[in-house]
Amino acid sequence: MSATETAAGHGGADGGLGVAVRGLVVRYGSTVALDGLDLTIAPGAITGLLGRNGSGKTTLLSVLAAFRRSTAGVVLVDGEEPWENERVTEQVCLIRESGDVASDASLRDTLRLVAEARPTFDPDLAGALMDTFELDPRARPSKLSRGKKSAFGVVVGLASRAPLTMLDEVHLGMDAPSRYAFYDALLADYAEHPRTIVVSSHLIDEIQRLLEHVVILDEGRVLLADDADALRSRGATVTGPADAVDAFVAGRRAIGRRSLGRTAQVTLYGSLTPDDAAAAYAAGLELGGVDLQDLFVDLTSKDGKEAAR
Repeated sequence: MSATETAAGHGGADGGLGVAVRGLVVRYGSTVALDGLDLTIAPGAITGLLGRNGSGKTTLLSVLAAFRRSTAGVVLVDGEEPWENERVTEQVCLIRESGDVASDASLRDTLRLVAEARPTFDPDLAGALMDTFELDPRARPSKLSRGKKSAFGVVVGLASRAPLTMLDEVHLGMDAPSRYAFYDALLADYAEHPRTIVVSSHLIDEIQRLLEHVVILDEGRVLLADDADALRSRGATVTGPADAVDAFVAGRRAIGRRSLGRTAQVTLYGSLTPDDAAAAYAAGLELGGVDLQDLFVDLTSKDGKEAAR
């Protein structure tokens, strides 16, 4: 069995679905949204899909959910092409920005419709989440505020318990307490019912505690893909007098720099050895870790992209 087939192999409802994408191209007229993208998403884990506006995140998720057909390349979800494949698509749930639930029925009746289409749907979880987000079952999606639409999208996405659940900026419009209630609910239900979850968000600082794997897209391609902890360990900050910082980072892969007076801070991409750390401390420099948000910002800057390649 090939590596691609193994990664996208039959995970099933009990462990999540794997995804393998090779050479994926999606064009909108003359615009290339995805440009020969290669990607593997491991089954049964929470993956963060990160990227600046226009990087191709929503297009990729739409292809995986069979909302959009690829122009070229190979797309495998659970080892099969998802386009017009009912066996696969009934196991995939994509909730996009602000809930993305189009219905003229009440929230209660909308959930009944979702349950009929989703063999893994859990009405008890849906009811609990409706209470958490203070959603009136009698209300209609079209009459909800943006924040409440997003909250209802979270209800549908989590209660569906789809083996491949994808949440694309679903938090937009939600206030901070609602967003954190969403994160807590996702982690709690994932712990009891493991599945493949992909979360796309600009709020990296908030969601990084959820993530086991991270994929960063840039201009329709994968800039970086790794375990979240491994990615964090690749970065380090060096802070101190500008001259000493410059001397220490010379020849290393610097992906970001900040200055304040005579003090400079440089973000390095790559692990430092114990000897490196000793040399830094001897030069009076301070070493620090890098969280995912800072690393993302630096990596997706022009200089950072060139350094990471």
